[in-house]
Amino acid sequence: MTETQRVTVSGWTAKYAHWWMGLMLITLHGALAWGIEMWWARGLMLAHFGFFLMWQPVWRADREISAISAVLIIGVGLALGFIASWWLAALWLGVLAGLIGGKAFGAESARQRAASLIALLYLLGMLLGWVVPQLFLDYHDTPALVWLMRYGWLIFPVALLFIPQERAASATHVVDFIYSVMLFLLVMVLVLGSFALKLVTKGDYLFAVAQTLLGLAAMLFILAWLWKPRAGFSGFGQLLSRYLLSVGLPFEQWIQSLAHLAEAEREPEAFLQKAMAEIHRLPWVAGGVWHTLDEAGEFGYTTPHCIEIDVHRLQLALYTRGRVSPSLMVHVRLLTELLEFFYEAKLREQLQRQNAYVQAIHETGARLTHDVKNLLQSLTALCSAAESTEADQAEALQMLIRRQLPLITRRLDQTLKKLKAPHMVGREEIPAAEWWQNLRARYEPHGVAFELDGALDGCQVPAELFDSVADNLLQNAIKKRGAEAGVVIRVRFAPERGGTLKIEDSGNAMPDSMALKLFRAPVTSHTGLGIGLYQAARQAEQLGYRLQVAQNETGNVGFELSVMREVQATLG
Repeated sequence: MTETQRVTVSGWTAKYAHWWMGLMLITLHGALAWGIEMWWARGLMLAHFGFFLMWQPVWRADREISAISAVLIIGVGLALGFIASWWLAALWLGVLAGLIGGKAFGAESARQRAASLIALLYLLGMLLGWVVPQLFLDYHDTPALVWLMRYGWLIFPVALLFIPQERAASATHVVDFIYSVMLFLLVMVLVLGSFALKLVTKGDYLFAVAQTLLGLAAMLFILAWLWKPRAGFSGFGQLLSRYLLSVGLPFEQWIQSLAHLAEAEREPEAFLQKAMAEIHRLPWVAGGVWHTLDEAGEFGYTTPHCIEIDVHRLQLALYTRGRVSPSLMVHVRLLTELLEFFYEAKLREQLQRQNAYVQAIHETGARLTHDVKNLLQSLTALCSAAESTEADQAEALQMLIRRQLPLITRRLDQTLKKLKAPHMVGREEIPAAEWWQNLRARYEPHGVAFELDGALDGCQVPAELFDSVADNLLQNAIKKRGAEAGVVIRVRFAPERGGTLKIEDSGNAMPDSMALKLFRAPVTSHTGLGIGLYQAARQAEQLGYRLQVAQNETGNVGFELSVMREVQATLG
């Protein structure tokens, strides 16, 4: 049979599953209702088994059946067709009840559930009302019961033929194995319990069935009551979940091992290799092969039994020493997903470290670029002054160069130190009077007005910070004056409490969006990298100062560098 034919048969059997189940139960009824010893019962039982194979929810029609499965099918068919035993019939009815009940729990539509419940009701009635009584030696038929079971009870399987089929039936057979086994065991307990009570008490069979049903109901009620945690007891539900999660591999130990590896190893490659070594220590694992997008590895040796798991970046093939159960397969997949989750976290940590390193390089380069630019502007101002100085101003020029060159040399030395150690923040303080004099010497020739509020005696300021802030703000103001005629630039300094520097101009106001973002992130700049004031603000925060927009109105735009309130409170 070709692959296309197998898929067609699978869809055909799934679409008409109600009819196959109805025909299966009708032929079973004919084989049991008139006596299992009748000559036609063997043929009807074989026909019943054929319809069962068409309906069965265990093997898919588009899959090839293994040799072991084929031998099992043939053996069951021969047993049902040639062994006339009411005990075998009772066992077979219990198996059918378990399969149909297990499929009812996974039914997707109301029609499927209704068909399964009708078939289950028929099987239980046939089992308790007809098959089990045949097991007693003193059993005597009653005409009413015989007529009910032979003709009246036939209405249930016949009704399955009139249930409308689904328009788009799924070809996938869904049977809950746990529910099927539990239902089969409950049916067997009901049958054997009723049989045993009838023999022991030598009473009425219906009374024995009623006693067994009450006992089962009481047992199920107690089990349901103990399923949830009560009065300090963890409950059977948690115990069962704990057991299922620990089949073949302790869940808690694996999580703890992964957590320890995640703490000890920073690199994702080393973490993954050690995690694979932990997997190799499991007693049921013989070896494995794993692949990621960047690397691969293997451990142990190969066996005929392999579990292949593909989870995002990680492909893992585990070779086991023997066949593994379905529950262990689910368990291994869950633990592999946890391993891949930790591996992904390690990759993200590595990427964050790389991004932080690149960001630090970028910020350091941008800050040093501004420092070099400011030094170049100072040197350009000196060169411009030297070119425009007359002969009678030579002495003044000499005094200017004598004052500015040591300052430029000191600032260049600080820039080189920051290049060697970019994470270090300069805190070198100089007298405020010396810094104020140097600032005036650099910018008074550019038409900047300076105002001093208070005496500078005893005041010390961090020269690198104040120079960086003043140079950035004044250079921007000078460029603004070049674009807007008549702009007045003022610099005010108050020496109280660490020094307060204010730089104002009479130009147009900044856009509100730019003013809000100015010191919080780099802003768009047409004349530079747009990061100078942002870096100056960060440097100020590290040294306990705050750089902010004091006012932003047309004709009165000002910035202020001052000590933070918390630091002011400490100084006060």
